[in-house]
Amino acid sequence: MNSHFMAPGATMSTLMIVYTVGELMRQWRQRRGLSQLDLAIAADVSARHVSLVETGRSKPSADMILRLADQLHVPLRDRNRLLLAAGFAPRYAERPLDDTALSAALDAVRRVLQAHEPYPALVFDRRWNIVMTNRAVDPFFAQVAPDLLRPPVNLVRLGLDPRGLAPMVVNLADVRAVFRSRISRQLATAPDAELTALYEELLNPSPEDPMGQRVDADVVIPMILRIDGRELRLFSTITTFGTPMDIAIDEIAIESYYPADQESAAYFTE
Repeated sequence: MNSHFMAPGATMSTLMIVYTVGELMRQWRQRRGLSQLDLAIAADVSARHVSLVETGRSKPSADMILRLADQLHVPLRDRNRLLLAAGFAPRYAERPLDDTALSAALDAVRRVLQAHEPYPALVFDRRWNIVMTNRAVDPFFAQVAPDLLRPPVNLVRLGLDPRGLAPMVVNLADVRAVFRSRISRQLATAPDAELTALYEELLNPSPEDPMGQRVDADVVIPMILRIDGRELRLFSTITTFGTPMDIAIDEIAIESYYPADQESAAYFTE
């Protein structure tokens, strides 16, 4: 099993605007499309208290910040930012994935990947950099230009690059539309400068590649691959950790691919 794709911790250098905890909380509430009353009911507090927090007339406790953040489904990274804005220490650690403290969690991930064989599965982070794969992915990566496999290996770039997986993908427009839809939703949930740059580089619609309608219309769009003279139809599911306490674990996802027909299943089981 491969575990050699480790994304570095470097981030884009940007000019940070300083917000108060109330301003940040209001941004997250509005991003979720909730009124102050909606949030108050969900968190079992008064709407007046939510208003006082957002306007800065009441300083919330650390527990209250996390209580509201939980109802707003704020990612752990941004919960730390809320706490810092209110003058509290961060609550969630941010360790590199190869830290010994995360070894048990990563061992569980490896077991999931291995158990999914002979079908492909991989792990990627919040910016779609591949962290880990199982052995069933190897035949597909063998068709890819070697420089595209130098870490960090980005799944979106790998999938759409003409020297990557793109020549194998029969329905490339559908796959691009799925990437576009998923990353659009991700950015709406938690804005990220580097992910926005990736979207603008690879996924902005063009006259030659209009926004597809099938993503919204179909329940599942299979990815159709042509390899070794055979056509494979695959669909995928995504798994995340339910109650992570570390930012690195919170931000990874396991994508598992399944054959959509008997002919595709036979390719992997032969």
